[in-house]
Amino acid sequence: MRSLLRQDGQFRISWILCYVPESFFKDTYFNFFFNMQFKRLLLIFSGVLLLTQLQGQTAVNLHPDQAGARINPEIYGHFAEHLGRCIYGGIFVDEDSNIPNVRGFRSDVIEALKELDVPVLRWPGGCFGDTYHWKDGLGPREDRPSIVNVHWGGVTEDNSFGTHEFLEFCELIGAEPYININVGSGTVQEASEWVEYVTSSNESPMTKLRRENGREEPWQVKYWGIGNENWGCGGHMTPEYYADLYRRFASYCRGDIYKIAGGPNVDDYNWTRVLMEKTARYPWLIQGLSLHSYTLPEGWLPKVSATEFEEDGWAKTMRQAYRMDELISRHSAIMDQYDPNQRIGLIVDEWGTWFQVEPGTNPGFLYQQNTLRDALVAGIHLNTFNQHADRVKMANIAQMVNVLQAIILTKDDQMVLTPTYYVFKMYSVHQGADLLPVNFDSPKYSFGGMEMDALNASASIKDGEINFTICNLDPENDHPITLTLTGESFSSSNGQIVTAENMQDYNDFGRPEAVTLSTFKVPAPKKNQLEVVIPAKSVVHIQLKR
Repeated sequence: MRSLLRQDGQFRISWILCYVPESFFKDTYFNFFFNMQFKRLLLIFSGVLLLTQLQGQTAVNLHPDQAGARINPEIYGHFAEHLGRCIYGGIFVDEDSNIPNVRGFRSDVIEALKELDVPVLRWPGGCFGDTYHWKDGLGPREDRPSIVNVHWGGVTEDNSFGTHEFLEFCELIGAEPYININVGSGTVQEASEWVEYVTSSNESPMTKLRRENGREEPWQVKYWGIGNENWGCGGHMTPEYYADLYRRFASYCRGDIYKIAGGPNVDDYNWTRVLMEKTARYPWLIQGLSLHSYTLPEGWLPKVSATEFEEDGWAKTMRQAYRMDELISRHSAIMDQYDPNQRIGLIVDEWGTWFQVEPGTNPGFLYQQNTLRDALVAGIHLNTFNQHADRVKMANIAQMVNVLQAIILTKDDQMVLTPTYYVFKMYSVHQGADLLPVNFDSPKYSFGGMEMDALNASASIKDGEINFTICNLDPENDHPITLTLTGESFSSSNGQIVTAENMQDYNDFGRPEAVTLSTFKVPAPKKNQLEVVIPAKSVVHIQLKR
């Protein structure tokens, strides 16, 4: 019956009138009958339909008086590995390039990233990090030794993008740097000297070397990862072995820094337990524990196209994206046993979709397109990280440019902003805000035997302003909600939306954007309530002001 209502809630009568005989309208009693009986019937029927529509609404309750944990800006972090065209061609080009640049850094990419308020950027890896020897990236670029990227495509790199270049890039975009130390093939001395070179103001061989390379004052680099995926490409270690090795490396990485241990692979809860048992009681050794989990709808090997999929591929991807909440909850429960005061942050420093590479591209470069489906995956993850702001202190999407779920794609002198970029832009309002409880029973989205919540949301408050972000992952059905603020009234509201005509839509070079950030019209709140319909396959931001 809901189909009888127009989008503005008014009753459709044309379908009824088309079944009324023409002679009826010519009858002398038509006027009387229509005014007295037919009109009454329409009112009754419209009331039934309106009640049916209201019963389909989802009641969403926000509690401005119950603000909780601060949402760390670093939850909206990024990752740039020496992989494919992420660094070379994506971020960094030759200074003599025809592509506009600032000392070799692409001007278009810099400006796009400034728009996002990127809080933190992780580098140089990833698997590449455990083959990277940082001193090879110092000094005149023409004198630097080359390196073969054995993990990603077997290409030779000239090390023209090193420590100084990375830290300068972070300064240009306004991001905190997060450096990942080589534990797999590196040494404790190498790690210790890297920290000293970057952060120390003392007189020492490392600070002298830094000055010789053109940097007088140390950088303020807070975040240091000690190892990467040491259960896999970082050394294929056992958790017991890595925990002991981590304690050794961390002991010699001195200074006022935030040390992040290489954490578990997806649901390896034993890894988390061993690491916490062996390190948590030493507060000077560990401040963070990483977690890596990618959205792979068909299991580990990427079997799904980034752009050519039907609803089955959509539903499987959404179901997999929802798994992040379970992973964080279960790893956090283990961490709570050893760290009940939540001193150690959970650092989700690799997450995102992982599909098949684009046809004709190097399989080792992990270049994939980015559709509306990726935008929904990003929204679900960012809502989840917000919801766990008490334990999750940083997250880094993989990756920033031209790799996996990239926010930016480049091709020669062209640049494309992906649907994921626009979700990050939308959600930037949550950075540094206080988490608000969001209570609702979501309608279900079902397909092919899979059932999951159709709606996924989070909310925050900052300076008296409430920001509510909600994903409708149902690709066919709109879902009306009644948003209620307990204990407060707001006088104005506005909204934004990321959606598209088709679930497979994406932005590509040389054509208008198919997926972007648009204005979403929402009615003004009535006292403390607002009724709004969340469109199918969309990510929506509603902002409420006093």
